[in-house]
Amino acid sequence: MRLDELLDELQVRIDAVRGTRDRVHSLLEAVVSVGRELDLAQVLRRIVEAAALLVDAEYGALGVIGPDGRSLSQFLTVGLSEEAIAEIGPLPAGHGLLGEVIRHPEPLRLTDLGAHSSSYGFPAHHPPMRTFLGVPIRVRDEVFGNLYLTDKRGGVDFDPEDETVISTLSVAAGVAIDNARLYEGSQRQQRWLKANAEITESLLSGSSRAAVLELIARRAQEITGSLLADIAMPMDGADGLVVEFATGAASGARQGLVVPVAGTLTGTAHRTGKPVTSVQGSTDERYPVDAQVQDGTGPAVAVPLGTAGRESRGVLLLARPAGEPAFGEGELEPLVAFAGQAALALELAERRRDAEQIALLEERDRIARDLHDLAIQRLFATGMTLQSAARLVDHEGAAERVGRAVEDLDETIKIIRSTIFGLRTKDRGNAPGLRARAARAVGDAATTLGHPPRLSMEGLLDTDVPTPIADHVMAVLGELLSNAARHAHATRVGVSLKAAPGEIVLTVTDNGKGIPAQGRRSGLRNLEERALDLGGTFTVDTPDDGGSRLVWRAPLPTDR
Repeated sequence: MRLDELLDELQVRIDAVRGTRDRVHSLLEAVVSVGRELDLAQVLRRIVEAAALLVDAEYGALGVIGPDGRSLSQFLTVGLSEEAIAEIGPLPAGHGLLGEVIRHPEPLRLTDLGAHSSSYGFPAHHPPMRTFLGVPIRVRDEVFGNLYLTDKRGGVDFDPEDETVISTLSVAAGVAIDNARLYEGSQRQQRWLKANAEITESLLSGSSRAAVLELIARRAQEITGSLLADIAMPMDGADGLVVEFATGAASGARQGLVVPVAGTLTGTAHRTGKPVTSVQGSTDERYPVDAQVQDGTGPAVAVPLGTAGRESRGVLLLARPAGEPAFGEGELEPLVAFAGQAALALELAERRRDAEQIALLEERDRIARDLHDLAIQRLFATGMTLQSAARLVDHEGAAERVGRAVEDLDETIKIIRSTIFGLRTKDRGNAPGLRARAARAVGDAATTLGHPPRLSMEGLLDTDVPTPIADHVMAVLGELLSNAARHAHATRVGVSLKAAPGEIVLTVTDNGKGIPAQGRRSGLRNLEERALDLGGTFTVDTPDDGGSRLVWRAPLPTDR
């Protein structure tokens, strides 16, 4: 009997040794499996799966601690289906019992988790859980996150051996996470360098500012795995920023959105000149009026486009999907460097555009000088010669032709002078001047008239004519050209626009059927009222050779 007892005891110890051996083998396999991966997301998934398998837990989770050190920015689960997770609702943020391991990063083993003072209970649709084992994961000297395991199968409690096994796995997990983060950081750095090179190449190849902004936003979105990316630029004379380019979630509704400076991620980054992060951008109470971070987005970051100590040229906003990791220090450093390079690229684009504008204006001045010093003087001399020659011509028809040639030369000189004025007129912002607007309107009228009207412009139309009066002139010109096309049935139409001292005169002539005395004059009456409102006049008469001549005048300010 004593021998049987000894044999039974030996068998028990052999089984225990086998169990320990099997568990050690399982632990080694788990360590190898975890260390094999280099993708951080896959490493985290393998860690939580291996932990649940090693201690035979029904449910397992890995919570990644956010940048604030007090809450969870990412939560991976094992044992729950996608449908169950959806029914439970938002993932834990690190309060209650989960937060206990965050606040006190030491192993925590409980027989009944509901009896703990920090337990808040479970949300609706959450499966019941009783036993609990929590172990922190350290990466070097930093607590990266925590492993949470519940409900050991068979209805037994987690024992000290389970705690030791998971603590050992957490050490290996810390090394694997560190390696994955280093690898991911090097890969990300390469992508940032490639993106910077691409932006520089695009800029040097002559891409527009809008194309450069789009490239900056798209590359930042791709590298950071963001759901949303946009670039907001400051508004002149207003306390806000306007989204000039957006890509990703709801980008169509976001294009052109005006973002206030106060109460927004973008505005805060612009005001402080520093990157601003949020674990949950769409619900962050620090930014209550943040209109651009939509529901369904999670971690967000706003990075000013500029270098340290210089004014921000805009803000790059990035937001990841809900449940994704927050933007950490390792990501912010290359992102800030990328934003600085992007700001330099934008500044270079502006300087190049200014240089091109200066070169264009200098070329205009050169052309104007050549026209004035060469063409006009030669035409004037030719006209004087013809006038002198006309006195020596006895034939009446020949003398008349010489006279018409002199008049044509005089008209040509006026056109050239008008062109010189236009070349020397500086662009006022991006809005076209009266000269360009009138030329475009006359050119468009050729389609409805069936022939191009003759256009003559003289004087400082772009500098002496204020914008309100120029708008009236364009309205009158459009109405007169429309009347010539619809009612006059003319085969020849002439338009003369002249900015004389203290007055602008618009004359439209045609060789049509004229204006009947009892004809419909509502449109012409409106043109007359426009002139009277400005203190001018509007006259309609019939030239000797038929047709009609309509003259609209308005006074110009004399202090311009």
